Amino acid sequence: MAGIKVLIVEDSRFFREMFANELDMFLPAGSKIEKASDVYEARSMIRRFRPHVVLLDVQLPSMSGIEFLEQLQHASFATIAISSKEDYREPSLKAGATDFILKPVGIFSMGKDFYKKLADKLVAASESINTFTEMHSKSWCKLIAIGSSTGGTEALTKLLTNLRPPLPPICIVQHIAPAFSKLFAQRLDKECVLRVKEGVTGDELQSNCVYVAPGDKHMQVEVRGGMLRLKCESGPRIHGVLSSADVLFESVAKNVKNGVCGVILTGMGADGAAGLLKIRQAGGRTLGQDEASCVVYGMPKVAFYMGAVERQVSISNMADAITKLVR
Repeated sequence: MAGIKVLIVEDSRFFREMFANELDMFLPAGSKIEKASDVYEARSMIRRFRPHVVLLDVQLPSMSGIEFLEQLQHASFATIAISSKEDYREPSLKAGATDFILKPVGIFSMGKDFYKKLADKLVAASESINTFTEMHSKSWCKLIAIGSSTGGTEALTKLLTNLRPPLPPICIVQHIAPAFSKLFAQRLDKECVLRVKEGVTGDELQSNCVYVAPGDKHMQVEVRGGMLRLKCESGPRIHGVLSSADVLFESVAKNVKNGVCGVILTGMGADGAAGLLKIRQAGGRTLGQDEASCVVYGMPKVAFYMGAVERQVSISNMADAITKLVR
């Protein structure tokens, strides 16, 4: 196995040196280790050293390690968070850490087994980033677009909590009152591994992130500056709703073309059906929720009989179906 490049970010000089010395014995031959005492030194080192993996102590004095992790979410390297407090595990993973290591209390608890396990995790994280980079560059899918209505909040919760990175950006139109769309996104963000937020105009779409349309605006995807970005603005109701899944679907069919996976979930009426057909006609792939698992088999039914749905899937199997399709 080829050597890997590891950057250790740790404010304690004692622990920096100890981690570097011990890990050197367990990492593959040819591996290189550099050290930084804070996030500012780490930024400079990242530019010069170009690590495969960063080992980050999230309890840093100059800037919260969690805040730094959020800045690194879309970097071309993996980051493993380490802390002596278990409370930091969930926030670290939510902020984008590839893995979390609980630092044993006391240096005598850090035996060879601990460093061997840590080295194995560093190597695995490096390999996972290489796999993702290769997959992302070759993957046909650049965006997942989802439309849902009646019963959709429950369906989306079941779907999104079962999705795992790496995934392309996900854009969602859920028919919901304006007062609740942001709260819905915030709740999902707490429950999901993926980052979830309410979309706003100008958002640059990022991998492993979910964007929920505001309840009183149509959400569209545009290409600006070579990047996929959101445009969220008010407009006439389509099928009696604002926002409309058709508006989202038509925009991605036009601007992302055959790089879209379109999904239509439970809901009353026909919103999204025509737009999903345009995605399929543009060369994208499409899925629809099956009748048995829908609260209301309206939108998926219209889309299916229109020929817009490539395959119908139970909501309990939808996360797996999407993952297999886009990868």
